[in-house]
Amino acid sequence: MILDAGVLALIGSSGMYAGATLASVGLGNQILTNWDIASGSELQIRLERRTYLVSSLISLALSIQILSLFLFVWTAERLHTLFVGVMCAAGTLNVNPFGYPTLVLKLSNSVFSSLWLLINHVDQMAPDYPLIKPKYRMLRWLALSLVLEATLQTSYFLQMKPHLIASCCGALFGADARDQGAVWASMTPRTGKILFFLQLALLTRLGIGILMKGKGASPFSVLSSVLLVFSLWAIVSYISVYFYELPTHHCPFCLLQTDYNYVGYALYLPLFAAGIFGIGVGFLDRYKGLPSLKGKIPHLQRKLVILSLAGYLLFAAISSYPMVFSDFSIED
Repeated sequence: MILDAGVLALIGSSGMYAGATLASVGLGNQILTNWDIASGSELQIRLERRTYLVSSLISLALSIQILSLFLFVWTAERLHTLFVGVMCAAGTLNVNPFGYPTLVLKLSNSVFSSLWLLINHVDQMAPDYPLIKPKYRMLRWLALSLVLEATLQTSYFLQMKPHLIASCCGALFGADARDQGAVWASMTPRTGKILFFLQLALLTRLGIGILMKGKGASPFSVLSSVLLVFSLWAIVSYISVYFYELPTHHCPFCLLQTDYNYVGYALYLPLFAAGIFGIGVGFLDRYKGLPSLKGKIPHLQRKLVILSLAGYLLFAAISSYPMVFSDFSIED
């Protein structure tokens, strides 16, 4: 497995961005201890110069980490032909105990990497770098998480055994699945549709409140994160079934295959973007009272609200298409 191009790219990139963030912690510790924007000392000038370079490098590294999430899923999907009984990425991720933990950690790190990029962008919008200490505190924890991600991912690929018999999506996400798979596939379509569109309507109402009055950022952020998780549940439970036109097929990964026109990418990309933008609205709210950011953060929050709502509405439109225009139906 180690000689596969996708595997090599993932292992190499994870070592790069984990190493880069871990190395930056040293500068972060100096900044947390010695940063004083009002000082004209030689140390302060040196820190200001170094933070420009380090912030640029970390921004590049974390951007690669976010992209690696999609490369990881794509690689897992492509490698499924090497394992007996495996039809998609669901089975590939199940060939050893490290697959799904790696995926979950990469998802989590992608969210926090996006939030770090957001806080870094806002910090550079003000001349006094008001968020430089919060962003380097956040980088400490992110660096450790990225090191853990790189370790899990490397263990996952190194312990792959070709021609191993593994359970695939039917056993993992079917109605008769055990453990968490059965829970993910259990929600009825009627319940899912009602809950999804109620949440989307409420999120839209909160978004309009932010756009008109600048209030409600924290509830918007919380509901956006809830809707993100619920949408993933809905994909497994009933949305995927409409695309497959097979009541027993609940796999969230087969949607990424050519047989279904790669519609999974059209679903997941706007969904994850919408969730991250929505979470970012509340994440920035705690800093909008800072003098140098008073006029900047509210403007950025409104942009994030629009992008988040656009992503969720696009996801809703794509996921609803087969329900509206297909003759296939599911009896609750």
